[in-house]
Amino acid sequence: MTEERLSIPQRATKRFFFMIGIGLVLLVAGLLIAANSGGGHGEGAHGAAEAGHHAAGWGQRLLANLWLNNVYLTGIAVVGILFVAIQYVAYAGWSVLIKRVPEALGSYLPIGGIIMLLVFLLPIIFTGHNTLLHWTDHSLHEVGNPNYDPIIAGKSGYLNITFYTIRMVAYFVLWFLFFKWLRRESLAEDLNGGLNHYNKSIRLGATFLVVFGVTSSMSAWDWVLSIDTHWFSTMFGWYVFASWWVSGLAATTLTIVFLKQMGYMKMVNSNHLHDLGKFLFGFSIFWTYIWFSQFMLYWYANIPEEAIYFMERLGGNNNHYTWIFFFNLIINFAFPFLVLMTRDAKRQMLMLKIVCIAILIGHWFDFYMMIMPGTMRGESGFGLIEIGTALTFLGTFLLVFTKELSKASLVPVNHPFLEESIHHHV
Repeated sequence: MTEERLSIPQRATKRFFFMIGIGLVLLVAGLLIAANSGGGHGEGAHGAAEAGHHAAGWGQRLLANLWLNNVYLTGIAVVGILFVAIQYVAYAGWSVLIKRVPEALGSYLPIGGIIMLLVFLLPIIFTGHNTLLHWTDHSLHEVGNPNYDPIIAGKSGYLNITFYTIRMVAYFVLWFLFFKWLRRESLAEDLNGGLNHYNKSIRLGATFLVVFGVTSSMSAWDWVLSIDTHWFSTMFGWYVFASWWVSGLAATTLTIVFLKQMGYMKMVNSNHLHDLGKFLFGFSIFWTYIWFSQFMLYWYANIPEEAIYFMERLGGNNNHYTWIFFFNLIINFAFPFLVLMTRDAKRQMLMLKIVCIAILIGHWFDFYMMIMPGTMRGESGFGLIEIGTALTFLGTFLLVFTKELSKASLVPVNHPFLEESIHHHV
């Protein structure tokens, strides 16, 4: 089987660097405007427990945006590894021709890990605590201190800076190792053939499913749920996973569509696209199911410490987030559900492209809804800072992702199920 290698045009690389440059310019301009306007101070962000800590609005907003974009893109990266692992464990044949795309998504993980550590640790080093995660304020744990918070103090065995940092490093090290191991076996299979590398990949994939099952939920609790430290949800790990998973599927599908339109992946046909479309359709419903299950139970029970999370997002903070709350449901559920309902829509590249872009934007807003109310309260915005940070992260992600994608043949030439994938029909 002929190899098919991606050659990245110089103009594409320039565009990615241009995107990063424009993003940084917009980000700096937004920060200067925010700093000079004197607005957006985040004192209310953590209530009375943090009254003694002054956090400049623009600084808090920058941290929140760095955290938001990195958590979002890290999830897409690790979902690429998960997708490949599932295909191996399921002995799937249909996905062989497309597996190199999700396989390369994990290349962002080293950058994601470094950014996550810096955004978490640097504020602690310089100010003593991180204003994004108010449980890092030591005064909340000291009995007799006016700021003492018995709920946060009760969680200190898990939510403490040392253990939190160890967990963060462990997540990224484990994810990156499995990315490298699966990638190595996949590329070695191209050279050597046989079943040895394939069988080893199945064992690695099965192990990763267990590792991911634990680390994905724990990272969701650490990076997102612990922002609202008083609130708790037994479904939150599933909720973040659902958002990550459907975003990763959208990123994979969108890349395949772009590659086909550029003349690559010639053997990928409408049957493969149909399966990807079914994934997008089905898991958009799955995300909605998790969203509704969590919302409905909390609304029905109406227990104040549970309902506060949704009150802040639905009607609280002077209705600051209400439009995003409903926009989320429309773009992440109603739109993909209605557009991808027919068989033909799932097989058309234009329809898939539109839906994938909508899903990626929609789930970025989903993470915005999870992170911003707890960090910025009613002081968050959507302006140059948000657009600049998103463009910078996107450009960086595309740069490392496409570079990794170009390192190997887009067709896994010696995969044992390659013929099955070529003749896949649904």
